[in-house]
Order: sequence, then structure tokens, then C-alpha cells
Amino acid sequence: ILFGYHLHLTHILYFRKILLYETPTMEWEPSTVYRFNDMLAALRVMYTDGIANKYFYMGDESPDGHIYGLVNIAAFLAQSLKETIKYNACDENSWDLVDGGYPLSNSCGQLGQSYQDYTCSASEAHMECPVKIDMEITATTNAKWWGAPAPLFCGPTSKYPFTGYWDHSKDCNNPWVDPPLSCEEYVGQKGGGFNNESPHPNSSGRTDVEGCCFWGRGVIQTTGICNFGKLNYYLGARAAEEGRESRYPDINFCEQPDAICASQEHKELKWIAGMFYWVESLQSYNSDGWNYIDELKSFVDNGMSGNNFIDAVSGIVNRGCHNPPCASGSVDGSYERASNFLKVLAELDLV
Repeated sequence: ILFGYHLHLTHILYFRKILLYETPTMEWEPSTVYRFNDMLAALRVMYTDGIANKYFYMGDESPDGHIYGLVNIAAFLAQSLKETIKYNACDENSWDLVDGGYPLSNSCGQLGQSYQDYTCSASEAHMECPVKIDMEITATTNAKWWGAPAPLFCGPTSKYPFTGYWDHSKDCNNPWVDPPLSCEEYVGQKGGGFNNESPHPNSSGRTDVEGCCFWGRGVIQTTGICNFGKLNYYLGARAAEEGRESRYPDINFCEQPDAICASQEHKELKWIAGMFYWVESLQSYNSDGWNYIDELKSFVDNGMSGNNFIDAVSGIVNRGCHNPPCASGSVDGSYERASNFLKVLAELDLV
């Protein structure tokens, strides 16, 4: 009953106004990566079937129970719009500029991070992916502004002893020179190009891309060997191999993390990966007296006013705590995330 009610309220006309991305010419158009039908398919999986007895929260049977579920969807979309939808990106973009260029080793981690070292806690260490040095993957999506870096990639040092940087100022489209120049590194390229003349470290000092295949993917950027390992453990080939129920038995998310963005058969994966994160990290969040579900209900019961609830949610998603600045710093785009939340609530006629 609850799910049917939500389907009525989250009609496609609403989400045509919400699932928009910003073009290089500063216009807003419907996303070609994040589609309503794919989101709906993912919601059906995460609400009706769940993963490991964990379900996307769609409310309860109390008088305002359906509103609780809609606010949970709104909070999820508010973060997703900021993280990926506005960029029409499934794979993480290379955006960390170091010494005037975008290091090709940004695939290993940006802002000093190391994604292959994002391990699980001791109790969940058995789920994480092994790092295989011979893996080679190129991202499916990337930014499309003039000079935007090429898709992230990973590969062994035997093939890439070192990597340079992406020169976003390079003019690659000049048919009047001899020989003529054209932009051929990716579809839609308008400028920029590789410079591999010498090693160019990323912000953590890496110049190789060995084992660096676990960059962010999906609507809330599933990242690191723990998160991909959990997907494989609960949803993928490992679950099937170990005799557990598996929704995607033919996908090894440790060896094919790119399936989240590249799969044409399972386009809902880019949403499911984010919803699984939401169920695991948000709906179960309970720290220092702040419980996500309790705070969500309190927000609804008290008239859905103010930004305290969504600001706390943004802190958890972007920095890992509900009361930033945390040890990892202040929230990126807090105002935009709150504005997105209000927009979705308004489109759903909740405010």
C-alpha cells in the first residue's frame, strides 16, 4: 500500500523537473544518465526485496507514515542531485587540480584520499575486495566542459610505469594547422589533452594507477574496496558462489566495479548502489544521540521547517558525521544540498 502511494506521488512529471543536469552552456536538461524508470526499478528492489534484510525506508502505517517515506526519498535525492545528477555523471570526475594539471592518478584518490585503502571494519573485513594489480578499467562517463579531463582509468605499472596529467588548456581542435588537430580522447571532447612527459603526482603523491580501480560510481558515488566488496558479498557473484541468494550472480563487483555505470542490462545498478549505501550508512546512523529515523520523524512531526535535519544528513553523506565540521572538514555544498531538499519537498507537495 505504501509503495503504491509513493508511486502515485512520485509521478514521472515530478522527476522530469528534478532529475536535471547542468549543461556546459549553463542550461538545465533532463539527465541522460539518471532516469526515473531506473530509479523506480531500484526502489522496487530496495523496498520490496531489500538486501541482507535491510530495506529502503518508505514510511510506516501511522497517520503520517507515508510522509516519512517521501521525506526519506527527498533527502536521498537532495544528496544525489549534488553528488552526481547535476553533472550527468555516473563515474567520479577528475576534479582535483594539482600544480596546474589534473593528475591521471586521481583515479587512486582525490584530495589526499586513497580509495584502495578504504577498508572495512574488523567485523566486516571478510567482505572487502582484494586489490588486483593487473586490473584495467576505463570509466564510462566523465565531465564534458571545454577541456574537461578524460575518463579516469587504472592499470598495472607494467603498462603505466608512471602517469602525467591532463592539460585542460590544450587546444586539440584546430583543423587549420598542418597536420590538422582533432579531439579524439573521448566522445564530445572540445579541448584538453594528456601530458605524459614526466610523472605528475596526485595530492597524495601517487604517480601510478595500479590497483586504482575503485573510484566513486553511482548516484552517491560508491567508493573503495569495502563498499564494492559489500555489494559483491550481498548482491553479486560472491553471494552466488557461497550459496547465498544473489540478485546479480553474474556480476563480480570486485572485478567489475564498472558494471554500476556500464551495464546496459541493469541500468538500475547506479541507483541501487546509492540506495544500498543509504540503507547502510544513513538509515542505520545512530551516533551521539542523533538517530536518523528518529530525526526524520521529528522533522515531519514538527512541520518540516528549518535546515537542521538536512544539514545533518549532508554532514553524514559528505563528511561522515551529523555535526560537521568533522575531522575531515566542512561539508561541500551544504547550501546547495539544503536547496535541493526544499525543491524536492515542494515538487512532492509537502511544503
